[in-house]
Amino acid sequence: MTTSESQARPAGTAGPVVRTASGAVRGRHEEGLAVFRGIPFAEPPVGEARFQAPRPARPWGGTREAYAFGPPPPQDLGLQGRPGAETGPTGDDWLTVNVWTPEADPSARRPVMVWIYGGSYKMGHAGQPAYDAQRIARERHVVVVTFNYRVGVEGFTRLDGAPANRGLLDQVAALEWVRENIAGFGGDPDLVTVFGESAGAGSIASLLAMPGARGLFRRAVAQSVPGTFFSDELARDMARALAAEAGRKPTAADLTDVDPRQLIAAGQALGARMAQYTDRWGQAAPTVTPFSPVVDGDVLPTTPWRALAAGAAREVDLLVGHNRDEARLFLVLGGMLGRVTDEQVTGVLRLLAPGGEAGERAYRSAFPDVSPTALWERVQTDWLFAMPTLRLAEAQLAGGGGAHVYELTWPAPGSGGVLGACHTLDVTLLFGGYGADLGRLLFAGADVPAEAKQLSSRFRRAWTSFARTGDPGWPAYDTEARLVQVLDADPTVTAYPEERSRRLWEGHEFLPLPLLG
Repeated sequence: MTTSESQARPAGTAGPVVRTASGAVRGRHEEGLAVFRGIPFAEPPVGEARFQAPRPARPWGGTREAYAFGPPPPQDLGLQGRPGAETGPTGDDWLTVNVWTPEADPSARRPVMVWIYGGSYKMGHAGQPAYDAQRIARERHVVVVTFNYRVGVEGFTRLDGAPANRGLLDQVAALEWVRENIAGFGGDPDLVTVFGESAGAGSIASLLAMPGARGLFRRAVAQSVPGTFFSDELARDMARALAAEAGRKPTAADLTDVDPRQLIAAGQALGARMAQYTDRWGQAAPTVTPFSPVVDGDVLPTTPWRALAAGAAREVDLLVGHNRDEARLFLVLGGMLGRVTDEQVTGVLRLLAPGGEAGERAYRSAFPDVSPTALWERVQTDWLFAMPTLRLAEAQLAGGGGAHVYELTWPAPGSGGVLGACHTLDVTLLFGGYGADLGRLLFAGADVPAEAKQLSSRFRRAWTSFARTGDPGWPAYDTEARLVQVLDADPTVTAYPEERSRRLWEGHEFLPLPLLG
């Protein structure tokens, strides 16, 4: 019996029951919603199934109690002192879904929003308090689904004898579960929107490019899309280095019997030394994570930007955006705020800016009066999130589709206000989890101001309006006016605010990161 099957039913409850393709599940009534947690969408990927594509969940008899989140997949929970990391329940039934619905009635046919979490492709799970979807579902009368997918070595390390991008294949399997089962929970399987942030947004960009995901969703919201996609050669080289940390070969056969905790430790050890691999791994080295989607030519045939420009997702409505000060979070967590030297700026500009030394000169010319810390932050934000996000919208336009764009500029009030509109702030505002996970840092030492609550409500209204109609409430983006929604205490629609950065990256193509050595 798995962990989630063994949860005892609370005394006196008679929760809602829905029959899925694998069997009946009983949820709970919670504050006007029917909530179901820990429903398997695939078999536990352990034993001979480890490092393989997800397999359909086995049917069960009777009524399964869907009261508790399933256990998180094995992962590295250490992000420079990240607060609020939850270990969750233990067990191997990692691949589970959770549903918040206003009514478990097949006749309701409500819009469905499927959340894909971020976490550098090495951490994260659907049971994190920050992803409690009750506000979105209850306030906006939509069905919200969250789910676990494999991260780190289990989900993304490129191994011989295993498919690439297993974490993405898990996501496809979860979306197939939604298509097959969500009507019983009151959702419309023909009106599915995927939404996610950071690695979750990179996953959504991948899904838009994957033949195996075609037709599984109608709309997509990608918040802070990272530009890091690995070439097959780079991913295999990283796998060799990681497996060597564990004293093994980078094959599914050689790693299947290794305790996941040992492989997590190997990934942590490698991540701590990645700067030593700059001559070999180039721009991937400073990311301190050897995990990203791999352009393997099969599961992921090409980069999202090329795929969208070729029309791969022209039938999908797209909403994308980023935060103004994405990299500020990493400066603060790394103790680097105000301490970046000009020598460090020179190194990062030459590594990340388009054109190497010419890119350094162009950045210094475009931002002549900023401090070394601010210039470091600007190029890191542009390279990792802002420009990949904007270019995804432009690729969608080039391929015959449409896109809406936003930028979050409202600054987080916590920690004396130094965090600005940093990475992950949009997640806290969207879900309203001010005291959960990184929300504790973003709002630390500060009351939640009224303008934050108003902006939070605006996020939910815009995202759910887009899920219903394809219109979040502001004009679509085009390459002439370049209108975007600026989300602040006084939201406005204006030309894309980061025009200097946009011009610096104009014509640059985000290619799979190569193996240099």
